[in-house]
Amino acid sequence: MLDVEVINDPAAATVALDPVRSRLLSELAQPASAATLADRMGIPRQKINYHLRTLESHRLVQVAEKRKWGGLTERLMVATAASYVVSPGAMGPVATDPGRSADRLSASYLISLAARVVHEVSDLWSKAKKTGKRLPTLSIDTEIRFRSPEERAEFSNALAGAVGSLVARYHDESAPGGRRHRLVIVAHPLPQPSQTKEPS
Repeated sequence: MLDVEVINDPAAATVALDPVRSRLLSELAQPASAATLADRMGIPRQKINYHLRTLESHRLVQVAEKRKWGGLTERLMVATAASYVVSPGAMGPVATDPGRSADRLSASYLISLAARVVHEVSDLWSKAKKTGKRLPTLSIDTEIRFRSPEERAEFSNALAGAVGSLVARYHDESAPGGRRHRLVIVAHPLPQPSQTKEPS
């Protein structure tokens, strides 16, 4: 089972987003039979089988094991990944594109950048898996709490300067055998924890 699978096919995305099928994918982190899932979810086994066949036809679940019970064969199914992401490519021509945004400080531009990362990396990862190669990537994820908007601006300027200096140092336009890499650095406020009050 993969840690994460990117769904590029619009039909598969539609299938995975159905609430019952999405729940089935979650339940199938471990192999289970239709009968087990029916008991667990309170849905008739015939309906579970229908949903499993649909998920299987889009390669979102697969057979993990087959068991013989008298003259019957029970199939234990498992999800193909622990979690799923729908690629922006599944949206076709209306998929988000950073080139359409003029405001590089806007939230929509940041979302477009993130979507492009998902689309490009998933395509490269798929090709790497087919050839048995590892895709070289770099990810940095951290949190910072600024004392003031002024210090946030100072940090942004310092970061831009440091990145510009590193790019100038290591970028070689004419290096034989060199390969271009995309570097994206983003920052956004963290979501606030919900302030749900306990009932009195």
